[in-house]
Amino acid sequence: MTDTLSISDLHVSVADKPILKGVSLTIHRGEIHALMGPNGSGKSTLGFAVLGHPGYEVTSGRIELNGRDVLAMEPHERARAGLFLAFQRPVAIPGVRMADFLRHAASNIRNPQRKEGEELIPMRQFRKELTEKMDQLKIDSEFARRYVNEGFSGGEMKRAEILQMAMLRPKFAILDETDSGLDVDAVRLASQSIAEIGAREMGILIITHHEQLLEHNPPDFAHVILGGKIVETGGPELAAELHKRGYDRIRAAHPEIVEDEAALTAH
Repeated sequence: MTDTLSISDLHVSVADKPILKGVSLTIHRGEIHALMGPNGSGKSTLGFAVLGHPGYEVTSGRIELNGRDVLAMEPHERARAGLFLAFQRPVAIPGVRMADFLRHAASNIRNPQRKEGEELIPMRQFRKELTEKMDQLKIDSEFARRYVNEGFSGGEMKRAEILQMAMLRPKFAILDETDSGLDVDAVRLASQSIAEIGAREMGILIITHHEQLLEHNPPDFAHVILGGKIVETGGPELAAELHKRGYDRIRAAHPEIVEDEAALTAH
């Protein structure tokens, strides 16, 4: 049976302001989905809501992972169940080396019943796997000894997120604008890296403004979100259209949503 992440009629508010207004989306393991839309349309809000950020209040709707109620889980339980979010702006963790961070995280994900103080993945096994993944992603070995995201460039931060995804092996990964702040070459490298770690072995939702991140990961489905609602779904050709022409056609087809956005902004 294929793993399935199902989002049904999801409404989410931030500081009592409605952001998502009935998002429905189903992702099967092995599929790549792209979520595209203008700034403020609710793309990042969807990712934070799925992973359980406390600042994002789900007011109605459902999120289910293989039939399990995700909304009933704490954030760490969602991660252990196989959900992963690559942040648009990853935070630094001074004093914590990448290798130590990844060993603890991978131990907890692979053994969901593991309690604090219990044995981690054996060091020899972990070091071999980490080295293989870093070689695959063409990441220098010194990277593992650096503190998490401290002093990292934008490209290094995003590659660290991809390395985490490679080591944690989630069922479903949400990549929140992994191309944000990167130059063209760095975006291409990120796109190649996502493909390298086996994107088709999980279900992936790529949140992006641009088509370049999809170069090596063509989506099975591309979705347009506007005013907190998914208003159009297509294939790779839809992502290409949005990259070339923007959202004018989408806005023209949904004037009621554009008016609603304008009213919210005015207040």
